[in-house]
Formats: sequence, C-alpha cells, structure tokens
Amino acid sequence: MHGLSCKCKWGLTFTLFLSVICVFIFCEYLIYYPAILRCSWPKLNRDNGKGVPPLRALFLSDTHLLGAIKGHWFDKLRREWQMERAFQTALGVLQPEVVFILGDIFDEGKWSSPKDWEDDVRRFTQIFRHPRDVELIALIGNHDIGFHHEMSWYKLERFERVFNVTSARIVTNKGVNFVLVNSMAMHGDRCPICEHVENELYSLSQALNCSVLIVMILWISQSHRSSSMRTYCQEDMQKFPRSSPIILQHYPLYRPNDAECTGQDAASPEERHQVFHERYDVLSQEASQRLLWWFQPRLILSGHTHSACKVVHDNKHPEISVPSFSWRNRNNPSFILGTFSPTDFQLAKCFLPEESSVVAIYCSTAMVVFLLLLAHLHLTKTSMLLATNLMGKHKGF
Repeated sequence: MHGLSCKCKWGLTFTLFLSVICVFIFCEYLIYYPAILRCSWPKLNRDNGKGVPPLRALFLSDTHLLGAIKGHWFDKLRREWQMERAFQTALGVLQPEVVFILGDIFDEGKWSSPKDWEDDVRRFTQIFRHPRDVELIALIGNHDIGFHHEMSWYKLERFERVFNVTSARIVTNKGVNFVLVNSMAMHGDRCPICEHVENELYSLSQALNCSVLIVMILWISQSHRSSSMRTYCQEDMQKFPRSSPIILQHYPLYRPNDAECTGQDAASPEERHQVFHERYDVLSQEASQRLLWWFQPRLILSGHTHSACKVVHDNKHPEISVPSFSWRNRNNPSFILGTFSPTDFQLAKCFLPEESSVVAIYCSTAMVVFLLLLAHLHLTKTSMLLATNLMGKHKGF
C-alpha cells in the first residue's frame, strides 16, 4: 500500500507540473497566435492602375521601455517580454514591409545617462529585432528626448544617430509619402531646434507640393505667371512621387479633448472630457493648422495619449491616434495595419491579448493546483487513518 501511495503521489506531482508548464507556455508564447491570426491586411477599394502591389505598413506607439531610474526589474521583464512576443508573432504572421513606431520608445530617454541609454537601446534592439527586408522607422517622442523645455541638441542627435532618423523627413515607399515630424519642435517659440525643424518642414512641403503639382506647373509655365511659379519650384528641389502625404508624429493635432472618441480602446468615460493642454497633450492650434496647410495630408497617425481616437480635421483630414503597445499603459494594447497605394489607403486594428486574461488564467491554474493538492492531502490523510485503524484491529485479533 505504501508503494502504491508513492506512485500516486509522484503521478499527481508530475501531472500538476506538466499542467503548469503547459499553462506557462500558452500564456507566454502561444496566446499571441490566436489573437494575431484573427487580424488581416485590409484591401484597397481600388487598384493603383500600375500593377504595383500595395504597401503593407504596421503602426504601433508608446512602447515605453523602462529605464534604470524608475523601472522595477519585474515590471521590465513582464512588459518587455509581452511586447517582444507580440511583435515577433506579428512579424511572423502578418509579414509587414515597414514598421513605424510613433514615439515614446523609451520611458526615461530624457533622463538617461550615456551608459543607461546604451542599455536601453540594446534592449530595444533585442525586443524589436526584424528581418533585413523589413524596414523599422522610429519617431521621436517626448519621453525619448524630453518635452520642449527639456529638449536639447545632445538628446536629439543621440536619438537621431541610433535610429537614423531626423526631426523633419519624408520617407517614400512604393510611391507613398510619409512625413515624419518631431512634435516637440513644433512649439512655435522660435527656439533654435524649433526654427530648424520648421524651416526643414516648410522646405519639404514646398518640394512635395511642387512634385504633386508638376503637371499644373508645366501648364502655368506657359502663362504670364511662369516666373513666380519657377521661383517657388526650383529645379534642384528634391522630387517625390505625386501622392498626397501621410503625416506621422507623436503628438496628436489639436483637439480639445477625447469626447468624440469611441471604441473599446478609447479613453475611459471619465478621461474623455478632460481638457487637453496645447503643446503638452496635443499640438497647438497654430502648429496644427500650419502642418495641415503646408502638406494637405490625406491621413495623420499619432500616439501619445495611449488611447485610440479618430477625428477629422477641417472635414477632410482624418487622424487616427494609435493606442499604446504595452500592457504597462493599458490592459488591451493594439496596433494598426495599413494598406497603402499612392491614391488610396485602408486601415485595420489588431488587438493583443488582454493582460487581465493572462492574469486570470494564472490565478485559475494556481487555484486548481491548490485545490487538487488539498484534496490529495486530505485523501492521503484519510487513507493513512484508515490503514492505521485496520492495522490496529488486525493486532487486536
């Protein structure tokens, strides 16, 4: 009987251990697959007419990799592992051609020492590793270089060197123009960085508009206004495809609050009516109007608020705020899938597993294991008492 009891004990122990391992593998690896397999690239309403396949771009925001000052080791481990598995699964399943991260890559970039910065960059490189045929473009956020009053040339150039990006740039892929904007430099106070970035953006808008309007320019050049048009559009200007651009930046364009935002990943009802502060929560009205006037974008994608929102500016410029990609900022992270041609685009949202669901699975597993162990101990104790009683009666005879 003692041998049989030992066999049952070890059999139960092995079964429970195997069950816990299976639950761990599911929660830490496999759970991302059913979530992301439900996602698919949206289809365009019309073909671009040139036989070129559309561009597939993935957008995420506000990863907030913790630093050495405020980051607890377990918080780093848990949330960074979640982002790594989610990102790597998305790459493998969806196979985007380009990935944009819309700022706030780091949580403490504005404070990081050179040593801490190198460690943060190393962890970022590990988490968001990608094949060579996938282009990853990171935009600047306020946690990466600081708000306007914290921004410096040193922190800005440090970020630009690592990520090979500038504060004002146009990236073109398959005839689609993406305008990358450093939101913190749109303060409008003529600070050296702000003045440099705004001048660069204005020059890019000139070149882009001249590329888009090249047919009109050629027609006007035959008229009496040809000299002024030629002055505006110089021959040595950078040429871009004739396609209305898409603005990418960290701050949203100006909106008073999130009252019009809806959806399961929008801000909570209590937060939606909180008034946004210009130059802190959103761009100023003046800076927003300048960007809209200069570039006439067909779409704006932004981050910063950690919640989803869709607004339309001037009844013709849609803006999508992309929620945070990290469990640290919200229970239900997500990212955006975009299919683009030079004349059309379609977007779709892909939700990641909820952190509360993973916690519930672990808690349920722990409860079941505890109850099974308790039941086993109770049965073992009962069996031992029964055996003791039987042995006592046997000796009595």
